[in-house]
Amino acid sequence: MYLKTDRILTALSIMLDVAFHAGRSGVVSGADIAQRSGLLRRGIEPVLQALSRAGLLDSVRGPKGGYRLGRSPRVMNLHEIACAVGAGGREPNEATSTAGERDNPLQNIVMEPLWRELNDGVKDKLSNVTLADLLQQAERCGLERPRQVPISFTI
Repeated sequence: MYLKTDRILTALSIMLDVAFHAGRSGVVSGADIAQRSGLLRRGIEPVLQALSRAGLLDSVRGPKGGYRLGRSPRVMNLHEIACAVGAGGREPNEATSTAGERDNPLQNIVMEPLWRELNDGVKDKLSNVTLADLLQQAERCGLERPRQVPISFTI
C-alpha cells in the first residue's frame, strides 16, 4: 500500500539525498542524511538497512563510511524503492482493518476497490519515475549538487 505510508516517503527521500549528495562514487553518512531530512538517525536506520539489504544502497564501513547508491539512478525506479521498505505487496485492507470493519459492505464494496485503484495508479506512476528523473528535476529547479573536492597531498 502506498497511501499514508511515512516509511515509503522516508525511503524515497533517503535515496534522493544519497543520489544528490553522493551518487555512485561518493559516500554520505547516515547522520548527514538525518540532519538534512530533519529526522532522527535512529529513526531512519531501519529504512537504511532495508534499502541496503535490497541492494539499492551500499553500506561503507569505517570512519569515512556511510552510504552510496548500489546501482545507477537511471535504473532505479521509485516503485522498487517503495517495495524495498515493504510497500506494494500488501492489500490495502491488511494493515488497516479490524475484524469488525471487514464485514462492512461499504468498506468491502466501495472503499476497498477504490483504494486498490488508487494504489495501482500510484504504483504505475512510481514504476515510471527513476532517481535520475528526480535528479534532473532538482537541477531544473536550480539545485546544485555538491562537487567532490579532489584530495590534495600537499604539506
